[in-house]
Order: sequence, then structure tokens, then C-alpha cells
Amino acid sequence: MNLNQPVTFLLTAQPDQATAFYRDILGLTFLRDDGFALVFTTGPILLRIGKVQAHSPALHTVLGWEVPDITTAVAELAAKNIAFEQYPGMGQDPSGIATFPNGDKVAWFKDPDGNVLSLSQHATQ
Repeated sequence: MNLNQPVTFLLTAQPDQATAFYRDILGLTFLRDDGFALVFTTGPILLRIGKVQAHSPALHTVLGWEVPDITTAVAELAAKNIAFEQYPGMGQDPSGIATFPNGDKVAWFKDPDGNVLSLSQHATQ
């Protein structure tokens, strides 16, 4: 069995807004709307965003991306009107970037359905 090609899944009750967000704001490649899900690629990974009538998003991060320079990536998304979450006790800077003791950095934002997404820059060991 070869399990080397993961597929990731999200849900949307707003397919038009989700398409615009993931394609136009995040820049993912939109492959198709197969009637059940919006299908994108993010790097080599397939992302299927299932279309549902109602959706209650999880309170935790459901999808994230590693970026080489989190400060630049956050600024680029902020310029596209993406608001970064501020969580009490996380020690985030004004742009929403949290820096952890080991040097890892994370910033969180939400898609139109309230799914929590993240950008991260992990410290090299």
C-alpha cells in the first residue's frame, strides 16, 4: 500500500465565497466543482472542500501552510483584507504572529466559513 499522496478536506456552506477565497486570495489552483466539492491543489496536495447546507467550524486549526517568511506572507494576506486572529495569552505581535520559545512562528486566520487556517515558519534546528 502506498499512502504517500494525502488529500485534505474542509467544508463550506458558501461555495461561491470559498472559491473566491481559496482561488483569488490564497492563490490555490482551482481544478473543478464536481457537484459535491470544490477541488483545488495546494502544492502537490489535493484539497476537497465539501459543499454542505450548514457548517459549524472547528475551534482549532484545520489547515495550514509552511512559509519561508511569515512576516511577508502575513503582510501579503493583510493587504488582501485578511484579518489575523488574536488569541489571549499567545503573545502575538500586532500583525497576529505568535513566536514560541523554540523560535517557531504561527499566525491564524479564517476562511469565509470560519475554518481556522494558519501560516507557520518553523525555526531551523
